[in-house]
Amino acid sequence: MAAIAEPSLAALTPEPYRVVRRRRETGDTWQLRLVPTRGAAPKVAPGQFMMVYAFGIGEVPVSVSGGAGDPAGVGLTIRAVGAVTRALCSSTRGSVLGLRGPFGAPWPVDAAEDRDVVVVAGGIGLAPLRPVVLKLIEERERYGAVTLLYGARTPRDLLYKRELGVWCRTIAIDVTVDAPTARWHGKVGVVPKLVEHARFDPERTVAYVCGPEIMMRFALGALAARGVPQERLFVSLERHMECGVGLCGHCQLGPTLICRDGPVYSASQAAPWLEAREL
Repeated sequence: MAAIAEPSLAALTPEPYRVVRRRRETGDTWQLRLVPTRGAAPKVAPGQFMMVYAFGIGEVPVSVSGGAGDPAGVGLTIRAVGAVTRALCSSTRGSVLGLRGPFGAPWPVDAAEDRDVVVVAGGIGLAPLRPVVLKLIEERERYGAVTLLYGARTPRDLLYKRELGVWCRTIAIDVTVDAPTARWHGKVGVVPKLVEHARFDPERTVAYVCGPEIMMRFALGALAARGVPQERLFVSLERHMECGVGLCGHCQLGPTLICRDGPVYSASQAAPWLEAREL
């Protein structure tokens, strides 16, 4: 068995970052922009994550939702679901947080060049995919048809509403919600149902999927039913991560450690694990 490389001290030591912008996205979700208090922000590939530390409270993994390689800082979209994430979301401008990373395997966006692209996101799953969408829009001429299929529980839970209105000028966007409000006039239903009517050529399509595991299972099934090969379907998996460097084992899923080998996997890799409910 090959020896596991020891992580560097830098990989285990949080760097201080200052919050320079804080914006509410939904009732329980906030978008933060942070800059390092010393040096430059690291280059982050779409799909990678940071370990984010609220001093005195704890640390959680958060996917980077800002643009890839943004020298102006790091963008994070965080939902307040526990003590640490509530503390992070409560950070005010000027607050200092600790960041480690970036970690993890990114979305293989280069694999989509000259192909149609389908991005399928459910709920907070749009946050890890936001850098992909931004890259696709910025380099629009490199790709064929580009489609974003996005769903949330209710209209109030939709992320990046203002950006969706801008993105639809460049790419095709289809949005649905599980439970509509009286003012909602869009589609109602689960995200995988949008795949059937999306316009793309399955033989030349690459798809990126992120959201709740049950949504990803059905979305992968719908894309496969349209004829997209498994090796061109990619998902981002989530498990409880504590170290971020593959030592603690908390993020083990079957034979893989999400923080070390993922979080992005091809469907051919991930499909057996998603079907094994006991994992």
